[in-house]
Amino acid sequence: MTTQIVRDWMTANPITITSQTTLPEVHRLMREHRIRRLPVINKGRLVGIVTLGDLREARPSTATLLSVYELNYLLDQVTAKNFMTNDPITISPDATIAQAARLMFEHKISGLPVVEDSELIGIITETDFCRLLMLQEEIPA
Repeated sequence: MTTQIVRDWMTANPITITSQTTLPEVHRLMREHRIRRLPVINKGRLVGIVTLGDLREARPSTATLLSVYELNYLLDQVTAKNFMTNDPITISPDATIAQAARLMFEHKISGLPVVEDSELIGIITETDFCRLLMLQEEIPA
């Protein structure tokens, strides 16, 4: 069996946001594209990542006394820089799948931005690992 590398299983050119993307826009992108994490790019550099968990924590409590209009106004002022994870753990496209899995396991995270020459080129997630396992099961021994 050949060694599997991240480049072969990552999602290339992932959807990204900037640190100025508003909370409602982040929510819309995740819902529309059915994704659970968005790399945050500023001036061509990866500066953070927003996960579905970050988004949930940033949402206001339902026990608010604000009107819907006041609440929507305030939410439009909240940007990704307020709730993103700064300086996320990344991996090289030439790393092995085992190395990626180990990093994700050790840090209890479900995805890794893939960076080459300081540029985001992809993302590898738990879904990619599931796809790999399913395809390996279909290959006859």
